[in-house]
Amino acid sequence: MSPSPSATRRRVAVVGTGAIVGGSHLPALRAHSDRAELVAAVDVDQGRLDDFRELAGGEVAGYTSIEAMLDAVRPDLVLIGTPPSLHREQTVAALKAGAWVLCEKPLCLSLAEYDEIAAAEEASGAYASVVFQHRYGSGAVHARELITSGELGAPLVAHCQTTWHRDAAYYAVPWRGRWATEGGGPTMGHGIHQYDLLLHLLGPWAEVRAMAARLVHDTESEDVSTALVRFENGALATVVNSVLSPHEVSRIRVDCSDATVELTHLYGHRNDDWVYTAAPHVAFERAAAWRTPEGDVPSSHTAQLGVLLDAYDNGVRPPGSGPDARATLEFAAALYKSAFTGAPVHAGEIAPGDPFYPAMHGDHPHWAPKERA
Repeated sequence: MSPSPSATRRRVAVVGTGAIVGGSHLPALRAHSDRAELVAAVDVDQGRLDDFRELAGGEVAGYTSIEAMLDAVRPDLVLIGTPPSLHREQTVAALKAGAWVLCEKPLCLSLAEYDEIAAAEEASGAYASVVFQHRYGSGAVHARELITSGELGAPLVAHCQTTWHRDAAYYAVPWRGRWATEGGGPTMGHGIHQYDLLLHLLGPWAEVRAMAARLVHDTESEDVSTALVRFENGALATVVNSVLSPHEVSRIRVDCSDATVELTHLYGHRNDDWVYTAAPHVAFERAAAWRTPEGDVPSSHTAQLGVLLDAYDNGVRPPGSGPDARATLEFAAALYKSAFTGAPVHAGEIAPGDPFYPAMHGDHPHWAPKERA
């Protein structure tokens, strides 16, 4: 989708000025400087805010509260890079002010919070997207087109692997590993990027059976989870989310009836990270046409911001928002519910009245925070 002829330069504010904003969002804004202008930054830490404003350069106004910034600046777009427990409140505030939102994952900590954001969207006419940058590299776009068009045959078997390593110092940050502030462990904070991409490639999921455990870290939430997944199209998949793995890798493999698609990377991918292996019955000429596209767009915040700006210019809902993004959060909730209860969970099952609707731990006695156990 290309910008409309009347497209204007959007006024952008960032909320939170830590590493993810300075290291990913700021370069994305600079790459799209012809379409987006950073006009304001918010952080409760004045020193960090001052450092970011110096890094950003230009005339970036500084604020220590989002409310003051929204009242004074009235931005078109707000980029949120604060700890997860603040996302819902800050996203709703920006939507009520008429701003679109691009928020780091997870957009919120429960399906109940997500539906509150959806209500704020409907009332304001603005949209809130979650950062799932791995969808937007050219390799991922190409793979999805091949799979959804049926060019690779019917999807049959898939594997999704986020096996990373985080030490005790990582979890010394007070909000990490706690249900109330992070919403969960690697299922919510790490593997969500990879299984979001899996859902993006294969379409709606239908059923989840899962296990999770705290094997190493002294946290409230899990440090490893596994799931078996059935998709609406009949494909079966395994999903692993770990922060216990010395050899770190992010990997997706999809076996279709005519080809296997494999992606192996760590924190981002390019075209060459995608490998296609044709089934023996597939002609060479057909398989040759599957090779990666000419343009090589890395998965990145820059790629996703460009797609969001296109949607803004054309007045349409951006990808990674609404029911699309809710399905990924619902998958996380289903994984937790299945892990805690030992029962399969079906899509659409977790609704108001279900204990896993307002909280990922479902207030289950075996997984309640230690002080309540």
